Amino acid sequence: MDEEKVKVIIEKIRPQLQMDGGDVELVSVEEDGTVKVRLMGHCAGCPMSQQTVKFGIERALKTHIPEVKEVISVPF
Repeated sequence: MDEEKVKVIIEKIRPQLQMDGGDVELVSVEEDGTVKVRLMGHCAGCPMSQQTVKFGIERALKTHIPEVKEVISVPF
């Protein structure tokens, strides 16, 4: 899977998270289609963070990059 494509989509998502005081960092893109991200700022402690990952970040990545199987959030 092309890590550069993943970075481009994350850059498109980032402003929406930043508007709420949060951010996202790409940790890794795995061979099996898993993308690991780290939520930062207000997103890191938000009770809705898992929904942000699944229904925001994962959905956007899967829409543009069909090879993405799952997006998971990893802690600091």
